This record gives sequence, structure tokens and C-alpha cells, in this order.
Amino acid sequence: MESHGLFRVAAATPVVRLADTQANAREIIKQIEDAEGEQVSLLVFPELCITGYTCADLFTQRQLLNSVEAAVEKIAAATRGKDLTAVIGAPVLHRGLLYNCAIVLSRGKVRGIVPKIHLPNTSEFYEARWFTSGAEIPQGSVVDYAGTARCPISSYMLFNVGDASFGIEICEDLWTPIPPSTYHCMTGAHIIANLSASNELGRKERKRRDLTSQQSGRCHCGYIYSCCGWGESTQDTVYAGASMICEDGEVLAEGTRFATRSTMTVCDLDLERIISGRLRSHTFNSISPDGTHSGVYASIYTHIDLGKAADSDFEKALYRDIDTSPFLPKGGDMETQAALSEIVDIQTHGLARRMDHIRCKNVVIGISGGLDSTLALLVTALAFDKLGLDRKGITGITMPGYGTSARTRGNAWKLMEALGITTREISIAAACDRHFADIGHDPSVHDVTYENSQARERTQILMDVANQVGGIVIGTGDLSELALGWCTYNGDHMSMYGVNAGIPKTLVRMLALHLADSSQLDSTSRDALKDVIRDIVDTPISPELTPTGEDGSIAQMTEDLVGPYELHDFFLYNLLRYGDTTDKLLFLAKKGFAGKYDEKTIRKWLKVFLKRFFTQQFKRSCLPDGPKVTPVSLSPRGDWRMPSDANSDIWVKDL
Repeated sequence: MESHGLFRVAAATPVVRLADTQANAREIIKQIEDAEGEQVSLLVFPELCITGYTCADLFTQRQLLNSVEAAVEKIAAATRGKDLTAVIGAPVLHRGLLYNCAIVLSRGKVRGIVPKIHLPNTSEFYEARWFTSGAEIPQGSVVDYAGTARCPISSYMLFNVGDASFGIEICEDLWTPIPPSTYHCMTGAHIIANLSASNELGRKERKRRDLTSQQSGRCHCGYIYSCCGWGESTQDTVYAGASMICEDGEVLAEGTRFATRSTMTVCDLDLERIISGRLRSHTFNSISPDGTHSGVYASIYTHIDLGKAADSDFEKALYRDIDTSPFLPKGGDMETQAALSEIVDIQTHGLARRMDHIRCKNVVIGISGGLDSTLALLVTALAFDKLGLDRKGITGITMPGYGTSARTRGNAWKLMEALGITTREISIAAACDRHFADIGHDPSVHDVTYENSQARERTQILMDVANQVGGIVIGTGDLSELALGWCTYNGDHMSMYGVNAGIPKTLVRMLALHLADSSQLDSTSRDALKDVIRDIVDTPISPELTPTGEDGSIAQMTEDLVGPYELHDFFLYNLLRYGDTTDKLLFLAKKGFAGKYDEKTIRKWLKVFLKRFFTQQFKRSCLPDGPKVTPVSLSPRGDWRMPSDANSDIWVKDL
């Protein structure tokens, strides 16, 4: 089965009976059996789950420690014959000292013991009363434990399962200035398993969640945080099972807190995306104050091969959400609106700074009555407001041609008038008729010459009027059009500043609707614009370059010609952000858009996307300046540098 770089993990929180190692072993074994049924490759349990974290001075009782070892041996046996690695928490006695450890179990044996390094010893925690830091253990140490002879014991071990490598840290290790996971990841770990016993306090959950996700982001890793729950709460502390699984800065899955039963959170991590994040980060290393590079510390690590991963059927079940609109901000309404306002501010600030630098008080913009020019005009109006300039310095020109519909022409005028800018209408029909006669083109042939001549005529008008008013031309083309090359070279492809260059089509829609209600526009403009903006958003996307229907309706639908923009934006984001292969793009799209697009349709438009993306790079190689807004940009001066003659065969043939 194809893994697509995915690796199935789980965080388990068993119901614990304090000091009852045999009951706890039975519950852990039951969760191991459940995890095998879910085709999990790596299963992580909480800190000291064999005994319970809150056993206090009982940890010094030999009776308890002997029982722990017998329980670990029993649990290890439960992993025999399974392609599953379990990581459990237990106290381990070694050379007369007691350590708070993570024990790695695989194929019936103890494969490694990883002691906790940082021991909390304040407030409700006093681990130093019983335990010793794993940093004290000499490199190369071994121990005979739970039926396994000469088992390695060290805080610096990495374990390989299939294509994944994981390291371990325990609870407080994460809360330190430089967590051990930092060095684990720089030595090669893709995943960090954290066995925790973090009690609940008011407002602590947010900090714990942020800390875990941020560490996964800094280390470009998957992070499995398994926290103890029901049964641990005793005396003054309450434990709620705050387990979670993160990947590269995002929380992918969370367990149910305050549950009264055992729980297990299953998630599919994407190893390829983790590796991609590291490939893009040229600061993925650490240099100590004395100049020692992190690579020096790799020599202290022991690497242990645990064999192959489970044969997880990701086609049958996928335990991760597929974001089908990756460019759009997520969260509650207030959070989303704040994110949209910030994007508009980025566009506005970029344009305002350019105008201020060149002492520009006049701009020219082509207004079609479509989405892109609407957003560009709104941003331009905001830039003029920011600089304290009269909006009459904005010259909006609507340029009707052979395919201009009454709907878009009317909306263009409503938009310009509502914003109080200087308005002009210049038909391109006569100029194009003369041009066709000059070059000997039959105007009844609606080919690429027919269409592109109109786009270039419009650009010529904009450039020449800009010269007349002593201003610059504001570009309206968006990121999706640049990705597909859906723009006319030396036509709408060209401007002095492209305010939408970093905005994909799916986001253009959302921003336009946001501005229809946003306080970023003055109330007078907003009241006049609400209805027209909503109608523009509802208008089918079209270049309007072929004659309208007999009833004056739009004859040309862009998404019928190049495909749905929501698919293209999905392909663009995942290809550039993560370097996903063609078969993975297809797999993710099938999962994410199930019920909306069938596989045949997705294949068709993915092929169109790949061919156009590769063949149209020459247009992107000479783009005007424009603000970067999302993590994906096609600027040849920064994010995306690609030869114009790169071949798409290995991508297209994979379909």
C-alpha cells in the first residue's frame, strides 16, 4: 500500500489505578490491541503510567519497583508479532539510582530506556526527591531489564520505525529554555514522543497547547504529547488527559480532557511535509555561545532500528484533516476577520509605501466589474486614505470590448462612483477593429490573437493615461492567474505595482466580501458598496474576450476553460509549500474534495495545472513588484526561482 509519506501515530491515556501495576498493565495492553486494530505504528503513553505519576514516596518501595519490571515484561510480550512500537512510562532502577523513564517496546522486547533529563522540583512537583536526571548516565550504558539483556539506557537515543525516526522527551523537558527535542530533531528525529503528567490549572491549557505546537514548529517535526488523566488526580492535583498531536506548528488532533475512561487519539503525520519544512529552513541548526555547532552533538546519540512500520491503509481511513482551502484564514469569526483585515493592511501598506517613495499622487487602474479589479481598487482607495490623498487622484477606466456584459459594465461604474474616484470609459472596440485590419486578422476568428489583442489594447490605454496624469498603473492580476499563466504577456500581465500578486483567487473572493462589511472602509463607501460587491462576487469569472450572447450575457467562463480555481489553489499551495508529488496531490485532492469532484475530474484539472504551471514560468520571470501575503509567492525575486524551460514530464507522466 502506498503511504504517501504518511505515518500513523497515537497518544493513549489509560485509566490508571495508583500503584496497581498489574491493572495498569492490563489497560495498557488493551490499548495496544486497539491501536493495532487502527494500524498505528507508534503509540505513546503518559509519564509513569505503569504506576501512576502521583505515587510519591512509594517510588522508593522495592515491592513497587519489582512489580513495575514484571508489568513491563508483560506489556513487552503484548507487542510480539505486531508492527507497532509502544512507548510507556515507568520508574527504572539503575546502578543504585532511580530514573523517571520512557521505555520503548517493540516485537516483544524492551528496545531502549530513555530517562528524563529535567526534573521539576517546585510547587506541586518534587521529582528530585526520588529521581536522578538522565544526563548523569554515561554514554553507552546498558541494563538488564524486564527480560531483555543489555538494553541501552540513555537520554540520547533515536529510534527508527520504517521511514520515521523518533526521539523522546518527558514532560518538564519540553518546558525548559532548550528542550532535548531540539537536539533530537537536529540529529535526525522526525517525531518527538513526550510522555507527560501535566496537571490542570486555570488558563494552563492554552499555554501548554501553544508550547507544544510551537516546539513542533521550531523543530519542523511531528509531536506526540500524551498526558495522564483519570485515576491520577489525588490530594491537591487534578489531571485531565490533555493529549495532543502536532505537526510543524499546527495542532492536528486533541484528546478529550476530563474523560472518565481510557482514551486514544489517532493521527496521521506527514513525514514528507516535515522533511520539506527542514529543506526550506536554512537555519535548521543551533550554535551554542562558544560557537559549537549542533552537529557536534550527533556523536552522542545511539540509533536503534525497530523494523518496519505498520501497513496502514491510508486510502481506507485517513486520520488528518485535508484543508481544501489552504489559503483562507481559519478560526472563529473574529479571528478570521482579523486575519483578513491584516491581509488588506499588507496590500495597502505595500502600495502606500511605493507611492510615498516615488512621490506619486495619481494612479490609473482598469476596472472590469470583476473580482480582481474590485479588490485592487478597494486596496488602492485605502492606500490613498492612508496617505491622506484625495481619491480623485485614482483614475478608474472601464474599457468595454466585444465581450463586455451589461452586468460587469454596470458594476464597474457603480464601484467607481461609490468610491468617489475619477472615472473614465474608453471603448477598445474601434481600436481593435483597426488593429485587426492593420495586421490582417479576420475579427470573426475568435482565436488567441483576437483575445490577446484586446488585453494588450487595454494595457496600452492604461499606460498612456498614466503618462497623461503623471501616475502609475496598478496591476489587478492575482496569484492563481500567475500560477496558470492565465494572463496576456505584455498585456494584463504588466503594471507598475501588482497589489494582488500574492492573493490567490479563492482569497480574492473572501477579501472582497470582507471589505463589503469591514470598518476598514469609511461608512459612506461601505454602505454604497455592499450590494455591488456581493453581486460582483456572484458574477461568473470571465475574461470577457469573446462576444456576449444575444441577450448580452457573459459568453466565456474561465473555470470551464482552465478548471475550478479551488482545485488549482489547492494544487498550487501543496506543490509549492510542501513539494508534494503528483500522486500525493491526487490522493489528497480525492480525500479532501470527495463528493464534489470525482477522480477523473481531479486528474483532468491537475494535468492542466501542471502543464500550465511549467510552460508559463516565462511570464512570472518578469513580474512587476507586488506584496507577498501568504506563505506561497511566485515572485522571481524571492520565493520561487525556476527556469523558464523546466520540463513537466515527470510530473505529468505520474498521472
